[in-house]
Amino acid sequence: MSRFANLADKPKVSPKPQPQPAAPDKEEAAVATVSISTPARSKSRAGRKAIAGYFSPEMSLAMHTCARKHCLSLQELMTEAFDDVLRKYGQSPVGE
Repeated sequence: MSRFANLADKPKVSPKPQPQPAAPDKEEAAVATVSISTPARSKSRAGRKAIAGYFSPEMSLAMHTCARKHCLSLQELMTEAFDDVLRKYGQSPVGE
């Protein structure tokens, strides 16, 4: 049985037609293209890379609780943990 079997029973609803905006000038189109192609980034994230992982709900709760208990952000707590792991394996800590 398909996991989408229930969807086949539902009636198909067509979306309401959206009014089309007036055609922009060439100049407006160029501005719109530039603003769409360049995503806005937070200045605090400039020069940084994301590190993500999936953890159990218990681990998530423990980390959030520990961070709150010590008046730290989760990122600050994770930086401290990563520095500890780097020290454990003989690497130089990098945290900020």
